[in-house]
Amino acid sequence: MIKHIVCFKLKNNTPAECEKAAEVLRSMEGKVPMLRGIEVGVDFLHSERSYDVVLSVLLDDEKALNDYQNDPYHVSVVKTHMHAVRECSVAIDYYL
Repeated sequence: MIKHIVCFKLKNNTPAECEKAAEVLRSMEGKVPMLRGIEVGVDFLHSERSYDVVLSVLLDDEKALNDYQNDPYHVSVVKTHMHAVRECSVAIDYYL
């Protein structure tokens, strides 16, 4: 199994914008078939080091990760929206 985590800092990190971004990320559930699990969270601490929104997904293997990165829904809806609203992001992929 692989865990894929992405943390996003948004250009406009108002509560409404953070929740909208979280909703877009959550919308992958049931639409991106290779996802074995998905969690999305919105930061509440707002420290200097904080990111605004986090995505954590569980995938079977590297093929599933590659398929996820190229999934039409992920690319057309999620990446398009998140690229437009993010200031920056960091990601990590690791084996469980």
